[in-house]
Amino acid sequence: MMWGYRNWWTPFQSLREEMDRLWTEMWPMFADRLPPALVRGQPLMNVWEKDDAVMVEMELPGVKSEQLDVSVVGNELTVKVDRPDTAQEGATYHRRERPVGRFTRLLRLPTEVDAARVEAELRNGVLTITLPKAEKAKPRRITVAAGK
Repeated sequence: MMWGYRNWWTPFQSLREEMDRLWTEMWPMFADRLPPALVRGQPLMNVWEKDDAVMVEMELPGVKSEQLDVSVVGNELTVKVDRPDTAQEGATYHRRERPVGRFTRLLRLPTEVDAARVEAELRNGVLTITLPKAEKAKPRRITVAAGK
């Protein structure tokens, strides 16, 4: 008996993607603390803070800007990606590790940002998002008056 090629991994991959989505959408405070290996299928992300902005970088190889939806509501950044399946018809894959389909990454921001001034740029497969801090979230220098 000869076995035909059938991608037996697809149902497991779909389940994994749904579990990743569940973690990031339902419990974002825990999802941000999970090791990257447990959030497989999600793009890798770096987040850091400067004096005047919060910076986010995400690896999104093969994704075009029209396949992205970036939004900020309150102190949450949401990045939705629709990465099409690039499977070659008639090809037998031996390994497929790059995730395809739709996924959402939700990030709770460490400080309040000015949503009207957020900028996003996709260059060489890296999405860079600059989230300027809201004026009230920026440190303010207080002048101390000398007493008499």
